[in-house]
Amino acid sequence: MSEQHLGAITVNQAGYPSRGEKLAKFTGETSRYQVIDAATGNVVYTGQTGTYVEDKSSGCRVHTGDFSALTSPGKYRIEGAAGERSAAFVIADKPYYELQQGLLKAFYYYRCGAQLDGEYAGAWGHKACHLAEGTVIGQPELKRDSSGGWHDAGDYGKYSGPGAKAVADLLLAWELYPAAFAGVHTLPESDGVMPDILLECRVELDWLFKMQETGSGGVYHKLTTQHFPGLDVMPEEDTAELYFSPVSATATGDFAGVMAMAARIYQPFDEAYAARCLEAARTAWSWLTAHPHVPGFTNPPGITTGEYGDEVDSDERFWAAAELFRTTGDESYHSAARELAKLSFPKYSLGWGDMGGYGTLAYLLQGEAGTDPSLYAKLREGLLAEAARLLRQSREDGYRISLLEEDYIWGSNMLVMNNAMLLLMAEHVSGEPEYAACALDHLHYLLGRNVLGISYVSGFGEHAVRHPHHRPSVGDHVLDPVPGLVAGGPDRGLHDEYVREHLQGKPAAQCYADHEDSYSTNEVTIYWNSPAVFVTARFNC
Repeated sequence: MSEQHLGAITVNQAGYPSRGEKLAKFTGETSRYQVIDAATGNVVYTGQTGTYVEDKSSGCRVHTGDFSALTSPGKYRIEGAAGERSAAFVIADKPYYELQQGLLKAFYYYRCGAQLDGEYAGAWGHKACHLAEGTVIGQPELKRDSSGGWHDAGDYGKYSGPGAKAVADLLLAWELYPAAFAGVHTLPESDGVMPDILLECRVELDWLFKMQETGSGGVYHKLTTQHFPGLDVMPEEDTAELYFSPVSATATGDFAGVMAMAARIYQPFDEAYAARCLEAARTAWSWLTAHPHVPGFTNPPGITTGEYGDEVDSDERFWAAAELFRTTGDESYHSAARELAKLSFPKYSLGWGDMGGYGTLAYLLQGEAGTDPSLYAKLREGLLAEAARLLRQSREDGYRISLLEEDYIWGSNMLVMNNAMLLLMAEHVSGEPEYAACALDHLHYLLGRNVLGISYVSGFGEHAVRHPHHRPSVGDHVLDPVPGLVAGGPDRGLHDEYVREHLQGKPAAQCYADHEDSYSTNEVTIYWNSPAVFVTARFNC
């Protein structure tokens, strides 16, 4: 990120709703500012910033300009008295419509095993890839169909747990905000009947079926080559042998949870498919009950791809039980969920390693009447307490987000969006609008209202991510990266060589590099996009 954008005037580069709060953030000495109509050059609003906040995470004094009084649709930018200029932004009734479509379309670009071309892929197509059968580790004579699904991230691995988290976010977005997905037909499979978001989720669900071990019901943890390919290798050029890593309890729990959810959501559109999902979920649950104590997953010898290790599986089991109960009403699942809820694990987290939040959401969305009143009340109270904590932290932060200095970890933007998602669930449960306003502040941060003045979504914003750690974007020789991808964001741990060389001593929120070699700050992945789809959908209803 060039220094000219740091310390200046930052805005949500996707824009602001016509009605509602509109804030810009300033880090320079400017106090007086003007909002300029980009089409005419005319000054349409003049304002003055408030008192500054010493923001430790960004290392800056941050002050705020409020131009909420400006409601006329149009394209604008802000200029300070010393000539500082913000990126351009729009004001519109629904400024995030195209953003939502781009965030969702990214999953099409993540597709594995399919040729992407023509009007749907644009400049970012590639040939069909990873069509060979994979070998089951420990059973070298056993070969299985491995095609389909989504590539996980900047590499071409496919992982059951993270894939389930991504699908869960998208299915929840559809369940809570269906109006945001109406009338969109952007996929080859679009038929005007099943919404695009469900068509896209089905791509991953169809692959997840292939990850369930025949007979046992357990789910293979991941499907990858032995090692990551080079950064400029296109998907169809990655022809090394594929391996199914062993079954894990976490993968099986996630599989059971997402399949139970899918059974409920697809039932109105395809009863046979819904029944298949439910049967797969039940079979996975049977494996879990037959294997109550399973060691955490570690990479088998010879496999160096992403491990996604997780020593605690009670959260995944809780999600599975709660989701199966919600879908079936079966008291055996309810009893299991109540018992699992007594265990100590994060009950409000939505990360791939801590999935307890999805169990909590499933239970609360079932409604008080059909649940255990004491457990419902306890989970509801806990959710609202966590949301209140996030709200307090956001109000103290210079950029109005809920991350503390120590929260700028590898994949910090997932925390930003997961926290926003949790805030919106609190809004759904409580009806309190302040939670949605805080969630929108998190979206503002993602789209450019941050200390670096960068939109962390490729293709969206005047100063958006240009060089993600994403093999197709590096190897396709197209100038622009694949659009709609959410970058990982600042990582104060400086976990790759590029940032260790270039960002020593930077404040936490500045520990980011828009460079293809920075896999710890600039990689992309499906489960960073998925909560962003959920959050954006809320503001497109």
